[in-house]
Amino acid sequence: MALQATTFCFSGPTLRSTPDSLTSKRRIAIKAASSGLSSPPLLWVSRSNVKGRAFCTDAAPQESPSVVCFGEMLIDFVPTTSGLSLAQAPAFKKAPGGAPANVAVGIARLGGSSAFIGKVGEDEFGYMLANILKDNNVNNQGMRFDPGARTALAFVTLTSQGEREFMFYRNPSADMLLQESELDFDLIRKAKIFHYGSISLITEPCKSAHIAAAKAAKDAGVILSYDPNLRLPLWPSPDNAREEILSIWDTADIIKISEEEIEFLTKGEDPYDDSVVRKLFHPKLKLLLVTEGPEGCRYYTKDFKGRVHGLKVEVVDTTGAGDAFVAGILSQLACDLSLLQDEERLREALMFANACGALTVKERGAIPALPTKEAVLEALLKPVF
Repeated sequence: MALQATTFCFSGPTLRSTPDSLTSKRRIAIKAASSGLSSPPLLWVSRSNVKGRAFCTDAAPQESPSVVCFGEMLIDFVPTTSGLSLAQAPAFKKAPGGAPANVAVGIARLGGSSAFIGKVGEDEFGYMLANILKDNNVNNQGMRFDPGARTALAFVTLTSQGEREFMFYRNPSADMLLQESELDFDLIRKAKIFHYGSISLITEPCKSAHIAAAKAAKDAGVILSYDPNLRLPLWPSPDNAREEILSIWDTADIIKISEEEIEFLTKGEDPYDDSVVRKLFHPKLKLLLVTEGPEGCRYYTKDFKGRVHGLKVEVVDTTGAGDAFVAGILSQLACDLSLLQDEERLREALMFANACGALTVKERGAIPALPTKEAVLEALLKPVF
């Protein structure tokens, strides 16, 4: 399928260059970042134009999204003061979130073409989230509304270092009730990349919908991208979480995982040991990415491996940083999948992804903090001394 013209890809010389060439690149990059047309407007959602569970759009036809993200979308309540427990926090900032939705918005904000498939409650928060997708030019035609369940909520505790702990309200929430019959299979099959996490595997009927969606994508030749996004409090037990996360491991083409998740899935083995990481590299995997927060990331393919350093920034809230990283790399791969065979260009794309993650931690919340393409390029093109 054709790709949206606004997607920006790195090519040519490495970004680490002389100040003069960086200035020239900045002009070229910013021009490229601002020259494309945005997606056609999506439907504004209100009580009057939502009927039951299905959500249809009357928007003008648009090019099929390059990346379709499947899973949960919810409201994060983030404390306005770090370093306090939930009970001690004096106030909370309402922030839209949910890892797959974060990735969809992140890609669109970077100039890419994305869609979100998932379910929210037929309530004010659900309408708000649908409108946030619309405002960010994310295709929302695969979104569904449940009249009998609420939109999921998560209260997030921030330590003084910006790290997080979660308290979820979903017993059940609407995202858990998405059914296979409600899937937009046409949207899935026309994508270039289908991205998902593991939270949608926890309960039925969403688990069956997840498996059906991934199978449809795989059968259509779509690249499968998997970020386990471990949230242990949501699972019945650690063993159940490990078993379910690994149950779909061998179907993914691209996997992004954190150091903590490696340790969890390998039952305590050293996440910095390449031999341990390689145990998670299945025969059909094209790219395994290990994120290390401010230190950047490691990458593994069948032919090469390496590390790309991150950007050092002042941390306010790490919520959404991993999702911003995923949005960064998927936006590049959707533009050109041959990056998977070219180590130098893959490293440049990962520099871009690292910068996406770094800029996100400078603000509170996930979606509100996701960077624009211009902001990422500006951060990357500063002279390095």
